Amino acid sequence: MATLDWSQCPAVESIPGKRSGAWVFRDTRTPVSVVFDNLEVGASISEIMDWFHLSHEQVVAVIEFAVRSLDAPPGGHVVVEAIERG
Repeated sequence: MATLDWSQCPAVESIPGKRSGAWVFRDTRTPVSVVFDNLEVGASISEIMDWFHLSHEQVVAVIEFAVRSLDAPPGGHVVVEAIERG
Protein backbone atom coordinates (compact mmCIF):
# COMPACT_ATOMS: atom_id res chain seq x y z
CA MET A 1 0.00 0.00 0.00
CA ALA A 2 1.26 3.48 -0.81
CA THR A 3 2.28 5.76 2.01
CA LEU A 4 -0.40 8.33 2.75
CA ASP A 5 0.13 11.79 4.22
CA TRP A 6 -2.08 11.29 7.25
CA SER A 7 -1.23 14.79 8.48
CA GLN A 8 -3.86 15.99 5.99
CA CYS A 9 -6.64 13.89 7.55
CA PRO A 10 -8.44 15.78 10.35
CA ALA A 11 -9.76 12.55 11.90
CA VAL A 12 -6.30 11.39 13.00
CA GLU A 13 -3.27 12.60 14.91
CA SER A 14 0.31 11.60 15.62
CA ILE A 15 1.80 12.60 18.95
CA PRO A 16 5.36 11.66 19.88
CA GLY A 17 5.23 9.36 22.89
CA LYS A 18 1.66 8.26 22.15
CA ARG A 19 1.77 4.82 20.48
CA SER A 20 5.35 5.61 19.39
CA GLY A 21 4.09 8.44 17.19
CA ALA A 22 1.87 6.15 15.10
CA TRP A 23 -1.15 7.73 13.44
CA VAL A 24 -4.13 7.19 15.72
CA PHE A 25 -7.74 8.29 15.67
CA ARG A 26 -7.92 11.76 17.23
CA ASP A 27 -8.30 11.66 21.03
CA THR A 28 -7.74 7.89 21.16
CA ARG A 29 -4.85 5.44 21.28
CA THR A 30 -6.32 3.37 18.43
CA PRO A 31 -4.02 3.17 15.40
CA VAL A 32 -5.53 3.98 12.02
CA SER A 33 -3.98 0.76 10.72
CA VAL A 34 -6.53 -1.35 12.63
CA VAL A 35 -9.21 -0.37 10.12
CA PHE A 36 -7.26 -1.52 7.08
CA ASP A 37 -5.70 -4.56 8.77
CA ASN A 38 -9.10 -5.83 9.87
CA LEU A 39 -10.87 -5.05 6.59
CA GLU A 40 -8.15 -7.00 4.83
CA VAL A 41 -8.94 -10.14 6.84
CA GLY A 42 -12.69 -9.84 6.31
CA ALA A 43 -13.98 -7.86 9.28
CA SER A 44 -16.99 -5.64 8.73
CA ILE A 45 -17.12 -1.93 9.51
CA SER A 46 -19.55 -2.70 12.34
CA GLU A 47 -17.17 -5.24 13.86
CA ILE A 48 -14.26 -2.79 13.71
CA MET A 49 -16.42 -0.11 15.33
CA ASP A 50 -17.39 -2.49 18.15
CA TRP A 51 -13.94 -3.99 18.72
CA PHE A 52 -12.10 -0.66 18.79
CA HIS A 53 -14.84 1.65 20.11
CA LEU A 54 -14.84 3.82 17.00
CA SER A 55 -17.74 5.71 15.47
CA HIS A 56 -19.00 5.14 11.96
CA GLU A 57 -17.87 8.68 11.11
CA GLN A 58 -14.30 7.97 12.28
CA VAL A 59 -13.99 4.80 10.22
CA VAL A 60 -15.53 6.35 7.11
CA ALA A 61 -13.29 9.43 7.44
CA VAL A 62 -10.07 7.40 7.21
CA ILE A 63 -11.38 5.20 4.40
CA GLU A 64 -12.53 8.24 2.40
CA PHE A 65 -9.19 9.93 2.99
CA ALA A 66 -7.32 6.86 1.79
CA VAL A 67 -9.50 6.57 -1.32
CA ARG A 68 -9.03 10.25 -2.21
CA SER A 69 -5.29 10.11 -1.49
CA LEU A 70 -4.71 7.10 -3.69
CA ASP A 71 -6.49 8.76 -6.63
CA ALA A 72 -9.08 6.02 -6.84
CA PRO A 73 -10.18 5.21 -10.39
CA PRO A 74 -13.60 6.41 -11.53
CA GLY A 75 -16.22 4.50 -9.61
CA GLY A 76 -14.11 4.38 -6.44
CA HIS A 77 -16.65 6.65 -4.80
CA VAL A 78 -19.16 3.79 -4.99
CA VAL A 79 -17.19 1.93 -2.30
CA VAL A 80 -17.30 4.94 0.02
CA GLU A 81 -21.01 5.47 -0.62
CA ALA A 82 -21.70 1.81 0.23
CA ILE A 83 -19.73 2.15 3.47
CA GLU A 84 -21.62 5.31 4.41
CA ARG A 85 -24.93 3.47 4.02
CA GLY A 86 -23.60 0.91 6.50
